[in-house]
Amino acid sequence: MARIGRLSTKGSVLLLCDIQEKFRPTIFQFTNIVSNAARLLQACRILSIPQILTEQYPKGLGPTVPELGAEGLKPHTKTSFSMLTESVESALKSLGDPQQVILCGIEAQACIACTTYDLVERGMEVHIVADAVSSRSQTDRLFALSRLKQSGAFLTTTEGVLLQLVHDAKHPNFKEIQKLLAHPSPDTGLLAFFSSL
Repeated sequence: MARIGRLSTKGSVLLLCDIQEKFRPTIFQFTNIVSNAARLLQACRILSIPQILTEQYPKGLGPTVPELGAEGLKPHTKTSFSMLTESVESALKSLGDPQQVILCGIEAQACIACTTYDLVERGMEVHIVADAVSSRSQTDRLFALSRLKQSGAFLTTTEGVLLQLVHDAKHPNFKEIQKLLAHPSPDTGLLAFFSSL
């Protein structure tokens, strides 16, 4: 049966990739990307979906930005572009090897891309949250998203993820998730992606 990319709270994990201080002035739509990633993180906490946070060379790129709201998450530091370091692989094993990954962060053509390739090669289902992923240039961001879709990742949005995870207005956590959706996600310039298809 073909994979259709239906998200579930069981067997999912949120990967937050390198949302760090030194990227603040250079990443396209940084504030809105962080805002969407923060909503994803809040939703995963409400729904008891585990979260894994990485930081790329924090000595040079600084810590995770405070507005992400990731306090309590111990960052896995790395120098590789892929998030799948030994410590992250060990964390995934301890979570029972989840098969669905919700992926957001920085940068689309580098760490998001390399992480996606590694995950897809392992047979995992990758859901890239397009409005919570960016790069220094919009060109790199849009071409990376197109390339990752060709490699078998599912492209989605913050709101799409939140609604898929609850599935039904009768879900016991729906009201809490609904509060996170009170305001629409900010525009992060993705219309250019779809106009190029």
